[in-house]
Amino acid sequence: MYRKINDFINDWDNAAQGTTKVLESLTNETLDQAIVEGHNTLGWLGWHLATSPAFFASIVGLEVKASDPKQIPDNASTIVEEYKKIVHDIRTEAQNQLTDEKLNEEIDSMGMTTTRGAMLRTLIDHQTHHRGQMTVLLRQAGLTVPGVMGPTKEEGK
Repeated sequence: MYRKINDFINDWDNAAQGTTKVLESLTNETLDQAIVEGHNTLGWLGWHLATSPAFFASIVGLEVKASDPKQIPDNASTIVEEYKKIVHDIRTEAQNQLTDEKLNEEIDSMGMTTTRGAMLRTLIDHQTHHRGQMTVLLRQAGLTVPGVMGPTKEEGK
């Protein structure tokens, strides 16, 4: 849970750098890669990371627009650009609209009570979860897995 807006901004920036590295590893040819048929693909996961922050933002009272989450692009660079846009928009809105005091205010989240600071932590945890799924699929697709929270085998470190 975040109690200070600067703590969220710092974590958001750091998490976004790692997620951007993962998304930049995608290729158009591997967007259909799934662990097994019928499961989430790299394209779906990437697009989910590029669009779902708007959902979390709306819960905490931020006005952030995203593209249609159901219209998964067939171009990896479109996913990266949309993600970078939403990262910027979340950061800007959080800086302009939230205060330390507001982070501690209780809000409704799908019928449950939580704080804005807790929901922002959930946003980052959600992103980390799906980014981890993507690293498995990147390796399965034969792509280089970038170091996000330390070096990877592919980086030879």
